Amino acid sequence: MEFTNREEHVSGFGAKAYHNVAVQTAVGSADPHRMTLLLYDGAIEAIRLAQAHLGTRRVAVKCEAIGKALRIVEEGLNRKAGGQLAERLVALYDYITMRLLQANLRNDRSALEEAGGLLGDLRSAWAQIGAGGSPSNAATAAAPLNVPASPGRVPGARPSA
Repeated sequence: MEFTNREEHVSGFGAKAYHNVAVQTAVGSADPHRMTLLLYDGAIEAIRLAQAHLGTRRVAVKCEAIGKALRIVEEGLNRKAGGQLAERLVALYDYITMRLLQANLRNDRSALEEAGGLLGDLRSAWAQIGAGGSPSNAATAAAPLNVPASPGRVPGARPSA
């Protein structure tokens, strides 16, 4: 029985390593528009994981997942650059941050759902900007999120070992 758990652990490690390589490859080749989509995806996925861990009462990993989503929202939003779009999103990002903090403090599933829904709506709108315009226009559009200085570093992501 112990051997099976070890196999599951190794299998999970392999899947996670494969996912990390895929993310690093996408980040390394992403233009600013695509990078913003990847950051939204990361925050949304972290919220989804937090919801799952909340349901199984795994408090530590729930907190870790919410922390990742918070870091992406807080560190990803560029409050100095990005033009009017970023300025207008500041209040919304602050609200999402507040709801994530409430979800973490109170184990509030509805706060997680609301934050995830808002980020999903923002992601969809950002994807439409790229779909509706030429790639050059999308890449030069005012990005609502910071693009990490290092192509291998995504805010909220753990450093690879």
